[in-house]
Amino acid sequence: MSIHIPTSLDDALALLHELPRVQLLAGGTDFMVEVNFNKHDVHDVVALRRVTELQQWHHDATTNTVTIGAGVVYAEMEHGELATLFPALAEAARTVGSPQIRAAGTLGGNLGTSSPAGDGLPVLFALDAVVNLASHRGTRSLPIGEFMLGPKRNALAVDELVVSISMKTTTGWQGYAKVGTRNAMVISVASASLVLDTVSGTARIALGSVGPTIIRCTQAEQWLQNQYDISARKELDEAIATEFGLRVSQESRPIDDHRSTAQYRRHAVGVLAKRLLQRGCVQ
Repeated sequence: MSIHIPTSLDDALALLHELPRVQLLAGGTDFMVEVNFNKHDVHDVVALRRVTELQQWHHDATTNTVTIGAGVVYAEMEHGELATLFPALAEAARTVGSPQIRAAGTLGGNLGTSSPAGDGLPVLFALDAVVNLASHRGTRSLPIGEFMLGPKRNALAVDELVVSISMKTTTGWQGYAKVGTRNAMVISVASASLVLDTVSGTARIALGSVGPTIIRCTQAEQWLQNQYDISARKELDEAIATEFGLRVSQESRPIDDHRSTAQYRRHAVGVLAKRLLQRGCVQ
């Protein structure tokens, strides 16, 4: 196995073009587990931690757009300006592994792995994120729903890498919650992120670990917008919150596996959705 350590984005893209079989390495929090269990036959590794362009983020106040480099670690999202701009992302970041994992793990790594259990991914779906890709041929951008195609499958070409993620800031409330077999350092059994945009009067909710990829509950969103004035955020009727949770659970597509049953997952996301909505509507 050969390890390549580029120090610029151009160098990284050149290596992807030149090497026929290559594994990209960001934080390594998913990849190294599979290596340790002999699930990967790796010839060349391109380590991205020294590519400075991937470690930065930028807020364009004119367009209300934040672009987060694929190499920005979760620890940087937990607090500070990024946490203020995207509270749901901060909440998700705080649930990722241990402090050591959060100091290494990245959104780019979550996207590259494309596991429906990735903690940051429901937030990106709820915020209508755009994934920015690059190769030696040029750049392109995809809505996150077109980037993630299935369990550990995405739209990356063999010579592409995720450069950054772009999201619009919102006015209103946003949050994230998950269920696991314990309170810390656990892969989610079910997760949800809710965004209530008081300017557009819209709700967006996305679910993790209850389908082959992240699920946007568009029918439940539309129902809520018809039943409740999100722009006003007046007192929420208990019956609306309960029905919203039920409708969200009906849009999930969970399976039975070693971490949970499908029945429990379906119930759990309904409870999470109800609680998030009630949190978001507290005056």
